[in-house]
Amino acid sequence: MDLGLRGKVAFVAGASQGLGKAVAMELCREGARVAICGLDDPELPKAVEEIREATGAEIIGVPADVTQAEEAKGFIRKGLEHFGTVDILVNNAGGPPSRTFLEVDDEMWFQGIRLNLMSTIRMTREAVPVMMEKKWGRIINMTSISVKQPIDGLILSNTVRSGVVGLAKTLSNELAPYNITVNNVCPGYTLTERVRSLAAVTAEKEGTTPEEVIARWQSTIPMGRLGTPEEFAALVTFLASERAGYITGASIQIDGGWYKGVM
Repeated sequence: MDLGLRGKVAFVAGASQGLGKAVAMELCREGARVAICGLDDPELPKAVEEIREATGAEIIGVPADVTQAEEAKGFIRKGLEHFGTVDILVNNAGGPPSRTFLEVDDEMWFQGIRLNLMSTIRMTREAVPVMMEKKWGRIINMTSISVKQPIDGLILSNTVRSGVVGLAKTLSNELAPYNITVNNVCPGYTLTERVRSLAAVTAEKEGTTPEEVIARWQSTIPMGRLGTPEEFAALVTFLASERAGYITGASIQIDGGWYKGVM
């Protein structure tokens, strides 16, 4: 299937590792030109080089902490300076730490809002005028299955990411006349460093091992395993494509059947 992505320009935030990196890799394999951002550390240039070597695609890396307003906006602006346009925006910023309600103070709430909600707002606000002018665009927010079925111990993520879903649904209606789609992708337990970290935190609290925690999680998933970053990236790449032009305002889970609801 030709996804029609050759030559499209995609900006992928939080892509120096994990799910964001997998998405950038898959978009490049489909022929997109890609800008990624990540924290100013060695992982960012390593990711750029790895993706470039694997795909031969045009890709740049922009150091940016998306919790900082000017850096989030700066990522989009630097991508536009290099490529001259943007067709696809993938909003991603990792997730807040695992905490219970009484462990979270005001500053942690504000940091969670900056990390997941405000970063999405700021990057989208910079990209949308370009998409509106060309009457084509794809905005994809990487959220979590917790927006459909909250996960114990992740009160920050459960709460803040739900705001992203509300934003996306409203924005999808505003931007539909411009042929711009807005969707959320909601991963369940996927084998990334963040999931390993959550398993370690949970294990420490429970007096067990990360391996036992992951095994317990797997036992609750009908598919009997964790997802892979590559499976997640394939879904995001489809939503970014010409083929997905009639999908908007959706929150699509990719969780091996873990979510128990019907909607």
